[in-house]
Amino acid sequence: MRIDVVTIFPEFFDSPLRASLLGRAGERGLLDVAFHDLRDHTHDRHRTVDDEPYGGGAGMVMKPEPWFEAVESIRGDEPVRTVLFCPTGRVLTQAYAWELAEESRLLLMCGRYEGVDERVRSLATDEVSIGDYVLAGGESAALVLIEVVSRLLPGVLGNEESTVEESFSQGLLEYPHYTRPAEFRGLDVPEILRSGDHEAVAEWRRHQALERTLRRRPDLLAEAVLSPEDRRVLGELLDRLSEERRETEDHQGSVL
Repeated sequence: MRIDVVTIFPEFFDSPLRASLLGRAGERGLLDVAFHDLRDHTHDRHRTVDDEPYGGGAGMVMKPEPWFEAVESIRGDEPVRTVLFCPTGRVLTQAYAWELAEESRLLLMCGRYEGVDERVRSLATDEVSIGDYVLAGGESAALVLIEVVSRLLPGVLGNEESTVEESFSQGLLEYPHYTRPAEFRGLDVPEILRSGDHEAVAEWRRHQALERTLRRRPDLLAEAVLSPEDRRVLGELLDRLSEERRETEDHQGSVL
């Protein structure tokens, strides 16, 4: 996959893209990331990319001219899926990442300051947010998207099954993981994981994923693909949670 990134801080990406998984993906030719300094598309001696907002207000707004010149020169006549990072965008999820990973090329636009001139949005095919919080600029969001998407590219991960079993891949949070030693400071690895019974282990993991999702992110269950057995297990878990809540309320009442 080829990813072009337009930013006023190309150096922001130097270390992360040389390290670990992303670095190896680049070395093996599975991921090609190129950076374009937005200031190279300005035509004044100060290389100005921002100006005061019309109507007044705090902060500066990124000018449209450099953005149009940069994006149009990078894309040429080729249709390229172009992402603008902004708070009003579609939230990046694992399902969305799979959609983006099917592209052969992406172009990422990293805004700064109070944001970009509204007309710049017309360049984007996608507007993306990575969460309900404020960043200094789109560079951090771009790094997140690059890592999330690149992990889904064929050959990037050593074990392709990892992308199937991870949290969110099947609409559920992932089950707990353990490794040696079997006992550490009084905390034991569940016996079933040491049993050698692969069918029982798979069932335990599925039940753990369902329970973890129900307790921590029940909102995910509305979109998860659930079998009749999953729904039966969830019914039992709901009964257990209701009983736990009643016991907690009874205890609090007795204390008061």
